[in-house]
Amino acid sequence: MQAGTPSPAAVSPGTSILTKNPLPLSAYQEGQVRDIYYARVRGICGAEIKQFAECARNRTVSATWACRAERRSMNTCMVLNATPEQQDAARQQWFQQKMEKRRKDQAAEDAGQKVVGSKGAKK
Repeated sequence: MQAGTPSPAAVSPGTSILTKNPLPLSAYQEGQVRDIYYARVRGICGAEIKQFAECARNRTVSATWACRAERRSMNTCMVLNATPEQQDAARQQWFQQKMEKRRKDQAAEDAGQKVVGSKGAKK
């Protein structure tokens, strides 16, 4: 295999975006990927989170005992779904959003419009 060519395991099927061995991201960008990841997992476990929140409403310390089953159900769901595959999917989603924004900015620039919030924006 040539240097600079990703291994077959590093390329997600059907895309050219690296997920297992991604491009290095800044701490801010990693934070954005992490936010997407957490939102994805919370979306999957939404019903369990809602059940726990309803049980814990208007409780303080007693929620620890009164809502034990709901808390365990919620935590189990979160642990089962907080996988490296979900992290890879979040990273891939971040790269897709970044590419879409870049395409949109390029199209606006080509049309002669002002591009706000992009590097090298015309004013």
